Amino acid sequence: MSKDNFVKGAAVLGLAGLIVKILGAIYRLPLTNLIGTEGMGYYQPAYNIYNLLLAISLAGFPTAIARLISEKRALGNYKGSYQVYSVSLTIMFVLGLVSSVFILLFAKPVMDFMGSSSSYYSLLALVPALLIVPLLSSYRGFFQGSQEMLPIAVSQIFEQLFRIAVGYFLAYTLVDIGLEESAAGATFGASIGSIVALVLIYIFFIRRKKLTKKEINESDNNKLETNKSIVNTLLKIAIPITIGASIAPLMGIVDNYFVFNRLALHGFTESQIADMYGQLSGTAHTLINFPQAFSTAIAMSLVPVITDAYVKKDRLRLNQTSDMGVKISLIIALPCGIGMFMLAEPIIALLFPSIGADKFASSGILLKILSISVIFLILVQAFTAMLQSVNKQMIPVKNLFIGLIIKVILSYILIGMPSVNIKGAAFSTAGTYFIVAILNYIDIKKYTPIKLSNFIKISALPLLSTAIMAIVVWVIYKFGGMVIKSGGLVTLLSIAIGGFAYLVALFVTGAITSDDLELIPMGSKLKRFVRK
Repeated sequence: MSKDNFVKGAAVLGLAGLIVKILGAIYRLPLTNLIGTEGMGYYQPAYNIYNLLLAISLAGFPTAIARLISEKRALGNYKGSYQVYSVSLTIMFVLGLVSSVFILLFAKPVMDFMGSSSSYYSLLALVPALLIVPLLSSYRGFFQGSQEMLPIAVSQIFEQLFRIAVGYFLAYTLVDIGLEESAAGATFGASIGSIVALVLIYIFFIRRKKLTKKEINESDNNKLETNKSIVNTLLKIAIPITIGASIAPLMGIVDNYFVFNRLALHGFTESQIADMYGQLSGTAHTLINFPQAFSTAIAMSLVPVITDAYVKKDRLRLNQTSDMGVKISLIIALPCGIGMFMLAEPIIALLFPSIGADKFASSGILLKILSISVIFLILVQAFTAMLQSVNKQMIPVKNLFIGLIIKVILSYILIGMPSVNIKGAAFSTAGTYFIVAILNYIDIKKYTPIKLSNFIKISALPLLSTAIMAIVVWVIYKFGGMVIKSGGLVTLLSIAIGGFAYLVALFVTGAITSDDLELIPMGSKLKRFVRK
């Protein structure tokens, strides 16, 4: 049952995440073509600060809320689970208010310190989102803890839709005024999207009230704690997670700071540096975000299911769910990382034609480097979710902190080398996540009751399937280019045929089994199709 809930939850959030990432890419593609890589260099620094403040104010709380609610529901304490939501909503409002007021007052000095003063308006436009998103996260934590992923998925999709519609409209309207103003219009879309998402998920919450009351009334195990006790428990869980979650956006800020300040020492102007940073953040990072749609869904779905098995001391279910999470993570990560590595420059040329041929190669190199980091990043997310679910929150924090130190050292050295420059940011990211993934895996085996299967055994068949895909992609791109003159068409064919070959290889090699299909909605029909 837990594996069924896990896979179905991952499927719902994975589909929603994929839609959100596709919409995000659709947004960034015309946005990059509209304001160029220089404009994206003004757009992204504001988001780096925004992401850090969101991590500080709420990153640990949705997980803490989901975990506490999941624990109480597993014990039949539905009244206690509702109390957790109620207390958390107040905490989220206070944290959102503090962060939004902080940026409202100190946006300019913050961006001046980062060396990207031209991003001031972009950061200011995110102030409403800083207030709204924490409230939104408390509702998402409630539904995640209840293992109801549909409200989360719907709110994510509509948040992105309105972010795109409003953001692009304002960017287009303001582009004649200036790139700084246009980038700010694009970021303001996030504020509007968060408001729409909050309204939608609140409607889901109101519609669920009858079921919530029924669960409370029919339970014989309802217990209440003092609000202070709940706050202390939430903080105990959330603070380590928040520290860990803050490290990832801190890595982005490290890149931002060193790119703008180190390259300035070599005589680059702010607009030149913004253009280089825009290639990193506006093209390469945009594309590596695609596979994270599924990996984030897997991590979110792992938390309540593993927590439930851990609380009930069901070791078999605990191990099976963990193995499933690692295997699906690899099935997603390997083809995405290897595929983007092989077709980095052609993909850039296909999706970002307006940046100019002279930037296809430089952006392609950045994507090639970052594509390898995708594999390790997705594993880090899965391992972190496992550790958080079994009361080992400090372990991923420790490992991410080690990763941050590695990131700072590598970024400082590599970005400061004129021959490496912006590529140093990509190299340091790949190296960081490689180390963190290894450390997390070792600590799961050493410090938790989770007994993962041998990693070579888990990864062997996904690796074999990926190798088959890579051969197909190489053949199609190599020989297709001799027949088809359109580089974009050859790239599309290589991706499409390679993707189909990978899907077939997963079943042929046994990377996905009939038992796995039984866990997927409509899996019996899919199994009959696969057999044919």
